[in-house]
Amino acid sequence: MKTLRSLFALALAGLSCAAAVAQEINFGVIATDAANVQRERWEPFFRDMEKKTGLKVKSFYAPDYAGVIEAMRFNKVQVAWFGNKAAMEAVDRASGEIFAQVKFADGSYGYNALLITHKDSPYRSLDDVLKNAKSINFGIGDPNSTSGFLVPTFYIFAQNKVDHRTAFKSIRNASHGANLQATLARQVDVATSNTETVEQLERTKPELHSQLRVIWKSPLIPSDPFVWRKDLDPVVKEKLRTFVLAYAQKDPQEKAVLNKIYNYDGFRASNNDQLIPIRELELFRDRTRAETDEKLSPAERARVIAEIDAKLAALKK
Repeated sequence: MKTLRSLFALALAGLSCAAAVAQEINFGVIATDAANVQRERWEPFFRDMEKKTGLKVKSFYAPDYAGVIEAMRFNKVQVAWFGNKAAMEAVDRASGEIFAQVKFADGSYGYNALLITHKDSPYRSLDDVLKNAKSINFGIGDPNSTSGFLVPTFYIFAQNKVDHRTAFKSIRNASHGANLQATLARQVDVATSNTETVEQLERTKPELHSQLRVIWKSPLIPSDPFVWRKDLDPVVKEKLRTFVLAYAQKDPQEKAVLNKIYNYDGFRASNNDQLIPIRELELFRDRTRAETDEKLSPAERARVIAEIDAKLAALKK
């Protein structure tokens, strides 16, 4: 009898350990800035998440966007904060599913891509940049960044039939934070950024913000989504959903936590339909490239454009 009791106790202990493992999640944060900066912003939010949900939350800070996407693909990350372009990659390639969207302190659910330069720069407009491209060292975003890469490559370059890869004296890919610092240090002449990053600088370091000039602003981009893996335990999903949608609704301390991240003020429920405008942007960009690609024969060009038009039509259904 004693042996049976011991075995039963061991079995229960094993089940408890298994349950504990099942209640642990890894939360990924895309690399919009240096990992130590991101950690300082996000860790208070994750600690609140642990307290309110009972989950063990481990944070994951990759050096680039692709690192978080790949981590989700191989189930090393189960939940993540993404930009829309990276979220699209996670949905398409990493079993991702959008469940929430951030709200800004002004109540909006969108932000803008920017072109920035130093205030003493001779460049004062997008037209100045395009006319003087061969004299400009240009900072562009991570290829999986919505505001740092996708939006400017469509609205600035594709619309003006400019190949950004060859147009400038030099071009470099970097995070929003790195491009901002490079602009202030005059290591690049012009760079992509977004209103989140620039407004964060204005709140925290107004003396540096005064050294910047914004020379172009995009149409509104949907605010960033939270994404989880579709195969995440439904019980864990419900805990996360409840926590996220209720967070910072009443508690001023929680609002302060979000404000420190990126002037966020809460969340609302969302789904993969949030990505439709971003998918359209990417397809429109590809269509513009196909129209001017001299390597394509007329028949190949017509086929590629027809395929893109079919995808665009499917998004509207």
